[in-house]
Amino acid sequence: MTGHDVGVDAPAPASPAAPRAPERGSALEVLAVFTRLGLTSFGGPVAHLGYFREAFVERRRWLSEAAYAEIVALCQFLPGPASSQVGMAIGLRRAGLLGMAAAWLAFTLPSAALLVAFALAISSLGDVSGDGWILGTKAAAVAVVAQAVLGMGRSLAPDKERATLAALAAIVVLLLPGAGVQVAVIAVTGLIGWLWLRGSAAGDGDTGVLDEAAPGGRVPRVLAVGALAAFALLLIGLPMAAAATGNPWLASFAGFYRAGALVFGGGHVVLPLLEAQSVAPGGVTHDQFLAGYGAAQAVPGPLFTLAGFLGAIDPRTGSLAGAAVALIGIFLPGALLVIGVLPFWASVRRLTWARRALAGINAGVVGILGAALYLPVFAQGIGSPAALAVAIAAFIALTRWKAPPWAVVIATGVIGQLAL
Repeated sequence: MTGHDVGVDAPAPASPAAPRAPERGSALEVLAVFTRLGLTSFGGPVAHLGYFREAFVERRRWLSEAAYAEIVALCQFLPGPASSQVGMAIGLRRAGLLGMAAAWLAFTLPSAALLVAFALAISSLGDVSGDGWILGTKAAAVAVVAQAVLGMGRSLAPDKERATLAALAAIVVLLLPGAGVQVAVIAVTGLIGWLWLRGSAAGDGDTGVLDEAAPGGRVPRVLAVGALAAFALLLIGLPMAAAATGNPWLASFAGFYRAGALVFGGGHVVLPLLEAQSVAPGGVTHDQFLAGYGAAQAVPGPLFTLAGFLGAIDPRTGSLAGAAVALIGIFLPGALLVIGVLPFWASVRRLTWARRALAGINAGVVGILGAALYLPVFAQGIGSPAALAVAIAAFIALTRWKAPPWAVVIATGVIGQLAL
C-alpha cells in the first residue's frame, strides 16, 4: 500500500491496513512461509519480488512498504541472486541469522531438489543429447534468454550511453571469451559508469526510500565487517587454494563461489559465468548445460539452483555431495554481502558515485548476457530450421502471449519429442 491508497480523512496511524511495527518472529515461522513460496514462485526474480511483497507487506505486514522497497534496492545493488537475497534479508529481519538461513533453505530446496533429480536421471540415461525433448528444451532456452536480454536492455540500457556500454561489453566478451574477461568487463563498466554517466543515465536524484523501518538494525557492525572480510578472503583465496591443491571439489566450490560473487542482476545474468565454470573446463557438455537451463525454467524458485544440477551432473564431482557444494558455493557470497552491507546501506545508497557505478555495471551485464545469447545458447541450441521454428514460437509465446516460462519449456519438450 502506498500513501495514495489511504483516504485523506483517515489518519494513517488509525488505518487497519497500516503496517505493524517490526517485530521478531521465529525461524520456524519463516521456514513455513518461505516453503510455500519456494513451491509456488514461478516466473523468475521479478515475479518473486511480487510474491514477496504480497506475502510480507500486504498479507502478513512483517515490514512496511518503505522497508521492503529499501531491501529490494539493496539487493539490486549487490552482486548475487537478487530475489534470494531479498528473501534472506526478510528472514534476517524477522528472526535473525536462523531466520535468514530458514528463508534461504525453504525458498531454494524445492527447485534444487527437482533439478538435482533431473541431473541424476540424465546421468543414468547416458547420452541423451540427440533426444527430441532435449532439443526442444534447448530451443526454449534460446527464447527465454532472448526475452531476458530484451527486457533487461529496455530497463538497464535505455539511453545511448548505457546502450553503448552494453554493446562494448558484448563485443569484448564475444571476441575474448572466458570467465576472467567477464569479471574484468564488470569492473571496467562500473568504472566507466562512475566517470562518464550523468543525469538520468546514472539515476541521479533517486536516493531511495529511507525511513526508520529500513533494514539493518539487527546486524552488529562487528559481524557485518567480519562477513565482508570473509567474502573478500574467500573470493581471493579459494582459487589460489584450488590451484595449489588440484582438488576438484575445492575447484568446484571456488568456481561457483566466484559466479555467485561477481554476477550483478541475478537471474539469467549468471548463465555465462556458470557456463565458463562448468562447460569450459570440460566437465559438463553444452547439451547437458542447456538441458539443465531449460529445466530450470520449468521449476519454481531461484534460477541459481541450476548450480545444483551442474554440480550433480559434472563427472568430476557428480553426486548429491557435488550438488550441495555447488549450491552452497553460489549462494554463500550473496548471504555474506547481505549480512555485511545491511548496517551501512542507508549511507551508501545516497552516494552519487555508487549509483553511477551501478548503472555502468548493469549496462555491462546486459552486454554479457547478450553475448551469451549467441554463445553458447543460440550456437548450441539451434541445430536445424525446425529447432529455430520452435524457438521463434516459444519467444512469441513468452513475449506476446505472456505464457509462463515453465509452461513454455514443458510444451517445447513435448513438441521436440514429437517433431525434432
